[in-house]
Amino acid sequence: MPAALSAAADDALVRLLAAFESPPNAVAALTDFFDWIRPRRGEPLEAAAARYDAALRAMETDPDCAARVRRAVLDLLASRRLVSYFADSGILPATGFFSELGRIVTERLLPQLPDEADIRSAIRQIFPRRRDWIWMQAMPGELGQRFWRIVAGDSDAVAPLLHPVLDQMLEALLVVAYRVGGLGVEEEFGRLGSEFAAYAPRFRGLATAAQRFVDAFRAHLQDMGAPCEDEAQLLVLVDQCEEVIERARRASMRLGTSLHLTHLLRRTSQSLRRIATLARLAGTWLRRGEATEAREAALAHWAELVRDTVRAESQRNSLREHLSKGASLLALRVTDNAARTGEHYVAETRAQYFAMWRAAAGAGLIIGAMALVKILTSKMDLAPAGYALFYSLNYGLGFVLIYMLHLTVATKQPAMTAQTLAGYLAGVSQGAAGLRSADLDRVVDLIVAVARSQFAAIAGNVAVALPTAIGLSLLLAQAKGAPIIDMGKAAHLLDDLDPLGWAVPHAAVAGIFLYLSGLISGYFDNQASYARIGARTARLSWLRAIAGAQRAGRIGNYVEQHLGGLMGNFLFGCMLGSAGTIGQFLGLPLDIRHIAFAAANLGYAWVAFDFALPATTLLWAALGVLLIGFTNLAVSFALALWTALKARGVVFTQKRELLRRLWARLRGAPLSFFAAPQGT
Repeated sequence: MPAALSAAADDALVRLLAAFESPPNAVAALTDFFDWIRPRRGEPLEAAAARYDAALRAMETDPDCAARVRRAVLDLLASRRLVSYFADSGILPATGFFSELGRIVTERLLPQLPDEADIRSAIRQIFPRRRDWIWMQAMPGELGQRFWRIVAGDSDAVAPLLHPVLDQMLEALLVVAYRVGGLGVEEEFGRLGSEFAAYAPRFRGLATAAQRFVDAFRAHLQDMGAPCEDEAQLLVLVDQCEEVIERARRASMRLGTSLHLTHLLRRTSQSLRRIATLARLAGTWLRRGEATEAREAALAHWAELVRDTVRAESQRNSLREHLSKGASLLALRVTDNAARTGEHYVAETRAQYFAMWRAAAGAGLIIGAMALVKILTSKMDLAPAGYALFYSLNYGLGFVLIYMLHLTVATKQPAMTAQTLAGYLAGVSQGAAGLRSADLDRVVDLIVAVARSQFAAIAGNVAVALPTAIGLSLLLAQAKGAPIIDMGKAAHLLDDLDPLGWAVPHAAVAGIFLYLSGLISGYFDNQASYARIGARTARLSWLRAIAGAQRAGRIGNYVEQHLGGLMGNFLFGCMLGSAGTIGQFLGLPLDIRHIAFAAANLGYAWVAFDFALPATTLLWAALGVLLIGFTNLAVSFALALWTALKARGVVFTQKRELLRRLWARLRGAPLSFFAAPQGT
């Protein structure tokens, strides 16, 4: 965009600003104004910023123009209901997930009539496009502050016009404060323990302090000579309540949580931040005659509030955004449990590294046998549902056995280790400048440890599954007196490993299932704690009759500690076993490929061809196994990391610097990504 706007743009700007003539239609004038600023398709943001800057300069250099815009905006604010805007916009709704989903779908099918008395309706008319918030958020912050500086004008002259706005702002502050004040009596909050019952007066005290602050402020508006305390005490109570919410969040990680409790804690955090914003705005108005810094701080708070609420109103009827928020809440409910599980899959010492090898080797032995059971089951004459059942039981019970023996399936790691990495990123401070150098180095160390652990697990699985398959084939063929797999089945197994066939897409499907199994494990771990599954299991009368009270208690304790792992592994096996059958029902080429089973199948096919496969065929199949493994890991890790970061609200902006440091580590110490670490 050139430094100066074109003559046509200048003429358009003159017409837009002339629309603010008295008496203006403020909504129509502001709609046209921001429509002129909005970036055109394919246009860089800088062009829109230049138009915004030109409009602001025109107002700043023409006091009459600025006065007209000021009057229009202030009249709009004074003539509309603002309480719901201040109290609800940008805060999770009190209604449940499905109630809100029903409202969105209904309004998408049959749009609601605009409420001409509500400011939120005006905002949706001024910014009618669902993606308007994106370019508004991307605009330089100082442009928004300049706009509101023009609207604010002279503090003393504008003060009487702002009284209706201030009164509704104070009413909204009370509404939000009393909502928060009721948290102490919430049943879900009480489930966290008696410790939190003692915090109920703190939330009620916040509501009382808000009422006292608002009453004094309103008295001051009526009589400027009346005393009015500042917002400091109210902000102290907000900080104390936020501390309780953080403690509650940590307790819910330990004791388990529910979707309602997660929603409640997040909504309360948003409400506390809104109380603080409104209190600071009101307090700054009290100090309007003091230093310029206070005025600028108020403008910054107001501009930020407007940006946040524009985003909320733009996305109010967004089905995608609502589903995304629901998924985020659900993910937050389970990812912390998965993160703690993931810590066991990261080998940071030599002892842990070789323990990973041994655990993976043991799993490879069982997987070799599981692959044979599946091959033999495929020869049975069953209905499609029968195949799905037997395949699912084979995979599910096999994975449960591997888990109970404390062995490791390589592809189960990424969905867990991604949670660990996201948990670390959420735990370290990320300011405007991002992570500190030391924290970034720790992320590199963690990624290297994850890569090293993954390599050990893959190598252990494949290095044992392949020879196990060969050994079982030879042993059973000798016992039977004939090959256990015919040439046709062996050719089919090799075709399944073709890198240019369906091997990679089917491996991606398995990666999605691996990701889901991580969420399932976290969900059941959470449920075991939240619902006290162990204690309830130990009270089963039939179990106590069979095993005795003491042994029933130990069984209940085992179930509570391992329910996530047991269910995650069993249901993962069911997903793998039923995918092909579901694909047949739907007429879709749906199936799975898993690196350890692929390696075992290669061994069975190789023996069926009496080790006479051409070297090129063998290498091509081996390449397919490697690509299957890479796809399994990449898909499950990427999905798990995205979910965990989204659930924790982590925005990582230093990807380029992280990649640079990883590349430097790879060049300087390539073996650290694969070999056992030095030391003990």
